[in-house]
Amino acid sequence: MNAEIIAVGSEMLTPYRQDTNSLYITEKLNGVGVSVDFKTIAGDRRKHLVNVVRHALGRVDIVVISGGLGPTEDDLTREAAADALGVRLKRDPDIIAQLYKRAAVRRWTMTRNNEKQADVITGATLLPNALGTAPGQWIDTVFGTHRKLVMLLPGPPHELKAMFEEQCLPRLSEILPKRHIATRVLKAAMIGESAADTKIAPIYTQYKDVETTILAHMGDIEVRLSCSKPIADLAQARVDELAGKIEEELEDFIYSSQGETLEQIVLYYLEMRGATLAVAESCTGGMVAERLTSVSGSSRSFTGGAVVYSNRLKVELAGVDPRLIEQHGAVSRDVAVALAEGIRERCGATIGLGITGIAGPAGGSEEKPVGMVYVAVSDADGTEAVEKRFPGDRRSIRFFASQQALDLVRRRLM
Repeated sequence: MNAEIIAVGSEMLTPYRQDTNSLYITEKLNGVGVSVDFKTIAGDRRKHLVNVVRHALGRVDIVVISGGLGPTEDDLTREAAADALGVRLKRDPDIIAQLYKRAAVRRWTMTRNNEKQADVITGATLLPNALGTAPGQWIDTVFGTHRKLVMLLPGPPHELKAMFEEQCLPRLSEILPKRHIATRVLKAAMIGESAADTKIAPIYTQYKDVETTILAHMGDIEVRLSCSKPIADLAQARVDELAGKIEEELEDFIYSSQGETLEQIVLYYLEMRGATLAVAESCTGGMVAERLTSVSGSSRSFTGGAVVYSNRLKVELAGVDPRLIEQHGAVSRDVAVALAEGIRERCGATIGLGITGIAGPAGGSEEKPVGMVYVAVSDADGTEAVEKRFPGDRRSIRFFASQQALDLVRRRLM
């Protein structure tokens, strides 16, 4: 079975608020074998909401609507869902009594507009709200010729989660056919999206029962695999089989097969080999150090380093010979090598990493354009340096450089 999640609220159509409930609902639905095929955000206009709900009913089995169950004029989810289903609303006196009782216990004055929260869709089962005033509603109905499940849930996340966990999931478990969704996430560094897809498309297109999604982000590729089967082991076997073939094809571009970040993998390799890392960063301004130290326990392998943005600090903190800067410029292979070797020696680390480049938007030239970055890694076996030219704005270039640096360390440790 498949589902659509509708988040109701005009505030989520502004730059200041976003829908987070759908992430939680998606996770829970996937856990009981339901795929989420659509997510919609709708503003607080009744006509638009009716169209959105009606459209969802026409294309999925389960419709989950969050928000719009409050007492104000712009809370229109109940009305819109009833219109879309072609049924009436009925005001429940028992709910009204409960609302007044709740207000009296808390010594609140309940205004008449709160009674709107007692409007129940014909045929709906009420979902009591232990954490708020607006009850949810569960509708098991026929739309056209197909059975549909519709859930109306409150917008506040703590209310929604409690209601979904305690009341919706048990009902779903009784109704749904047994399905299990298995997933895998493979990650590859420093290979383009099109290049990765060219390599692996002939493989994953042979697995019709496994959904494959490729996501790209500044030097990082995620290959997400998902398979739904009646038996969990069968679903897992299919995604694992495909994952193995993709790993073989992408070879050492793959750095993670269980969703770990690149910095986690680098630290894992460092600890596994009893090695330590020190960094001398110029254009990245400490980004590599920040990524590494965001991982708990990184102090076991990451000794630290220096942000050597000025030429003076390249000399004083990383031991770069000033003649190298004069002869080759601060952005050069020779200086990157000197940074890696110097910081390794100064910090007494197993591995030294040096980064220098032009992040822009100013400072570039025809010979050394914006986006040119040199990364060097040094250990007891010698020093290796690479030259890269990264696209994008200053933020993108700096992140690309940090990704390249971490990947170079990873490959060295491999």
